[in-house]
Amino acid sequence: MKPARSGTQRPRDTVARWIALTTMIAMLTLLALNELFSLLAGAWARPPLMETGLMEKAAAITRIIDSVAPEQRPAIAAAASDQAFNAHWLQRHEEARLPVIDDPEFSEGSALLRQQLGRPDARIEAYEPGDWPADQPDARYAVIIELADHSWVIFSVPSRSWGLGEWARNGIIIALILLSTLIVALIATRHLAAPLERFAEGARRFGVDHQAPPIPVIGPHEIRQAILAFNAMQAQLKHFLQDRTQMLAAISHDLRAPLTRMRLRGEFIEDAEQQSRLFRDVDEMQAMVNSALEFFRDDARLEHATAFDLAELLHTLVDDLKDAGTEVGFEGAQRLVYVGRPIGIKRALVNLIDNAIKYGGEPTVRLEADAHRVDIRILDRGPGIAAQYLEQVFTPFFRIEGSRNKHTGGVGLGLSAARATVLEHGGTLTLRNRKGGGLEARVSLPLD
Repeated sequence: MKPARSGTQRPRDTVARWIALTTMIAMLTLLALNELFSLLAGAWARPPLMETGLMEKAAAITRIIDSVAPEQRPAIAAAASDQAFNAHWLQRHEEARLPVIDDPEFSEGSALLRQQLGRPDARIEAYEPGDWPADQPDARYAVIIELADHSWVIFSVPSRSWGLGEWARNGIIIALILLSTLIVALIATRHLAAPLERFAEGARRFGVDHQAPPIPVIGPHEIRQAILAFNAMQAQLKHFLQDRTQMLAAISHDLRAPLTRMRLRGEFIEDAEQQSRLFRDVDEMQAMVNSALEFFRDDARLEHATAFDLAELLHTLVDDLKDAGTEVGFEGAQRLVYVGRPIGIKRALVNLIDNAIKYGGEPTVRLEADAHRVDIRILDRGPGIAAQYLEQVFTPFFRIEGSRNKHTGGVGLGLSAARATVLEHGGTLTLRNRKGGGLEARVSLPLD
């Protein structure tokens, strides 16, 4: 009876399997390169005598020379020679001028040669290039075989010039290991890094644009699971923001009816002073409700990010104020392309510039940028803000005691909305008092 299979199959494209596959491919690539090098370049080092092909050829020629008369042997040896193979018949062993070594006996291949020659008692000596003196230029492979009449035949082939020593072999092997591993690792890393880069880019885009589309679910299993979790979180945040906005907007909208009834009832108050106070309170509450509705129903938050000229936007704002009779200075670049939501950025900057005009003097806008960030500074020479309020003024509906009048101080949502817009673009909005009096509002936005 076969065991029941689990309904949940283990995913195949996991990061762990990719690492194992990368290691295996790197090893196979190394073996393939090693084999290719061996095929193209020949033996790794100077091959042993048994691998030179000298044995079989020497045995055949020796049998022929041994079977003819001594006077014919030099001619036969010369006829068997070529550029890569030399054969000589010698009457005495001393004529060979061979190097002196401890054991010239060809123990490795003598049994094979004697079998091919049919002479079990034949003397056979062998020499390799390493046996010759270092100052001798013609180091070679050599085999000398004794014939039946005690004369000798010597066979030799030159040392292969492309043969590699141990250090060269090891160096090439290490280079092959590093090269194959690097190539395979780069390919595998790219396969793993591309989904992570898309994941990071999608997360950054969502931080700037809440209407950004979900991240494509591509990559190994673990990365896909992380992307799915992020997309689910993104959808939940969108739903939460929409529900909160609709709820608060509905509350603000519903407050209009009782405010209208309060104004109507105020018409019947006979005391003019009390009636005036009531109307001021109603007007202030109405302004707060209208500002809240505008804040919660901010269409700029539904705007998609696009490329626009931030410097031109600032120039336009300053020129419009000058046309309206308000002198505002501008310092900075004449052109600066930025990717963001132009309507939202414009509203935030208008609010900051209006504050500099209302509460300060000599308003000036400065635009500065480097390779990574753009800074917009709105400066004035007004009274500034007490240090303990520099951060608190960004709280919704918070107003400093001296700006509670609706005609000057607003309802306390302007700076909150401006900072929210800047934060949605991945930037910061800070306030600080200037030396010599005045306030500086600094908007810092990333260019990446």
